Amino acid sequence: MPGGGADEEEKPFGELFSDLIDNAEAYAKAELRLAKAEVETKVEGAKKPALLGAGALLFLTAGVVVLCMTMALALATLVGPLAGGLIAAAITFAIAYVLYALATKELEKLK
Repeated sequence: MPGGGADEEEKPFGELFSDLIDNAEAYAKAELRLAKAEVETKVEGAKKPALLGAGALLFLTAGVVVLCMTMALALATLVGPLAGGLIAAAITFAIAYVLYALATKELEKLK
């Protein structure tokens, strides 16, 4: 040992390059596993709010149906059952159209 340093055998360039490729591949796989675990954690956390939201939407739909039926029955005492049902349906369809028009306008803003 003329220089006083450790007697290390230097690796050939090809072997160093191969090690670099192997390490980069292992790093990429580890990053992919980490990203997958993060997504799975977020999805798992979103399950309960999604189910609760779906339940709320079902009850909202039921409430709208009850409201429309109540409106039709109330109008039926004034103008008859058929006219009351038709008026209630027309009001409901008008509200649905206004909401559709607003949604379309918002979608056009995104383009």
